[in-house]
Amino acid sequence: IMTEKFKILAKYIKDMSSETPDVETYISAGNNIAKYQLDIDIKSIALKNKMIEVNITLKFQHKDTQLKRSHFEIIYAVAVKIDESIEKKDLEKIVLCDVPNSVVSDIEKSFTDMMYNSGFPNIKLEKKIDFTKLYLERLN
Repeated sequence: IMTEKFKILAKYIKDMSSETPDVETYISAGNNIAKYQLDIDIKSIALKNKMIEVNITLKFQHKDTQLKRSHFEIIYAVAVKIDESIEKKDLEKIVLCDVPNSVVSDIEKSFTDMMYNSGFPNIKLEKKIDFTKLYLERLN
C-alpha cells in the first residue's frame, strides 16, 4: 500500500503469547472473560533510510492478580518507509495513528484467531479498535 505519507514494507506478528497454565485457570478465565480488558501500546524503532518499525502491542488480561487468569498478548510489527517530505512534527501521528489504522483489520483478525485457538471461540472485539481516537486521547 502506498499512501502519500508512508509505504508498508512488511507486516507480521512479531510475538504472540497465549498462557493458560492449567484447567482451573481455563475455567476461571472462561467465567471472568467479560472482565478482561484490552490494552494497546504502540512503540516505534527508527531504522535507517527513513524507515520505521512500528510495534503495536495488544494485551488482553484480567487486572486482578489474585485470580487464576490467562494472559494473551500479540506484538504486531509493521515496517514502513516514510516519505521524504514528511516533517518531524507529523511523524508522531503517522506512527501512532495512520500506520496502525492501515493494518487494524489484520491486527483484529490475529487477535480473534488467537482467542479462538486458545479455547475462547466466542471472544470478539466489542468494537473496532480506533487508533485515531486513541491518538487524540493521548494528545489531551
